[in-house]
Amino acid sequence: MKTVIFYLSLFSICLTTTFPCHAQKLAGKEYPWAWTGFTRPDNVNPIISPNPNSVFYCPMKNQTVAWEESDTFNPAATIMNGKVVVLYRAEDNSATGIGSRTSRIGYASSEDGLTFKRLGSPVLFPANDDQAVNETPGGCEDPRVAMTEDGTYVMAYTQWNRKKARLSIATSRDLVHWTKYGPAFAKAYDGRFANNFCKSGSILTKMKDGKLVIAKIKGKYLMYWGEQFVNLATSTDLKNWTPMLDKNNELLKIMVPRKNKFDSQLTECGPPAIITKDGILLFYNGKNLAGKNGDQNYTGNSYCAGQALFDIKNPTKLLKQLDKPFFIPEADFEKSGQYPAGTVFIEGLVPFKNKWFLYYGCADSRVSVAVYDPTK
Repeated sequence: MKTVIFYLSLFSICLTTTFPCHAQKLAGKEYPWAWTGFTRPDNVNPIISPNPNSVFYCPMKNQTVAWEESDTFNPAATIMNGKVVVLYRAEDNSATGIGSRTSRIGYASSEDGLTFKRLGSPVLFPANDDQAVNETPGGCEDPRVAMTEDGTYVMAYTQWNRKKARLSIATSRDLVHWTKYGPAFAKAYDGRFANNFCKSGSILTKMKDGKLVIAKIKGKYLMYWGEQFVNLATSTDLKNWTPMLDKNNELLKIMVPRKNKFDSQLTECGPPAIITKDGILLFYNGKNLAGKNGDQNYTGNSYCAGQALFDIKNPTKLLKQLDKPFFIPEADFEKSGQYPAGTVFIEGLVPFKNKWFLYYGCADSRVSVAVYDPTK
C-alpha cells in the first residue's frame, strides 16, 4: 500500500481560541517554533508518590491488594469541570523489576494543578472482561488522554500481559468509568498488526474556545504513536486505527532515533500532539544510548524530553527537531527509584490558568509537574 499523504491548507483549520498557543521565545533564534521554558515549581514535586495504604479488591486475584504501593508514574492529564485531572500508572508490590508488577491507572484531581486529591481505587485495571487476556497479569500502563469537542475522553494506553505490549483504546465521559475497546490496530489490514508490539499513542489536538480538543484533518483523526520510531495512524471513530505504511508496505517511520543525540535509542511519543501556528508540535521522550553512539552530554540509558515539528499540510513530514532536550532529569527522585539512569517521562500536557502544565514520570517511581508561561 502506498503511503497516504494528507494535504490541508492552514486556512481550512479552525484555530479560534482565547488561550495563548504560540511558540516560546527561546534563548536564541534557532528554534522559535518550540515551547521551552518549562520550570519546576518550588517545593511542590513530586506531586504523587506511592501509597501503601491504598487498597482495593482485585477481581483477577480475588483478594485485596495495595495497588499503588510500589510506584506511581507516567501520568496522562486533562481538564474536567475546571480542574486538572491526572491519570497515572500505579504498581503494586507483587514482584521485583520493571514490568514485573501489575499496573493499574489511578485518578487524582487538582484545583491549582499542583496539589492533588486521589481516589482510593484505580479507575482502569485488569478485570474479568473481554480484554483480560491482553491485560493479565501485567495490567494497564502509560495512558495518554485527549478530549473530543462533545466532552468524551479518549485514552490511549498500553495493555501488558507480560508477553506483548499493545496500544489500546478506552473512552469515558467522567474519567472514572471507562469502556475498553481493545488494541487500536486490531482491525487494520485484516488484523496484520493486531499482535504487534506497540505503545505510546499521541492523538492530534487543537485549541478551540479555550479548550484543548481532538482535531481532524481532512475528515480523519490522527495519532502519532511508537517507541522505537514514530508512526502515524488514522481513524474515523477514535476506536479503530490504521497505521500508515511506506512504499514497501511496512510501517512508515516518520521519525527515528538519531546517532549521537539524546534520542539515539528511542523516540517515544509523549502527550497529545498539538496544532500550533507553525505546524504540528509533538512532544516525545528520547532515550539515550550508552556508549559511543549516544550523546555524551547525557547519561547513557537516560530519558529526556524532546520536541518535533511536523507539516500541517503533510503530517508525515518532519520539519524540525530539537537537537538537545528541553527537559532533563535533575532532581534526586528523577535519578533514582526504578530507573537510576534518570528519567523525565512526559505524558500529560494541559492548558490551565493561562499556562501549560506538563506532567511527567520520575525514574518510573513518582509523578511531578513543570509549568510553562507562554507570555514570558
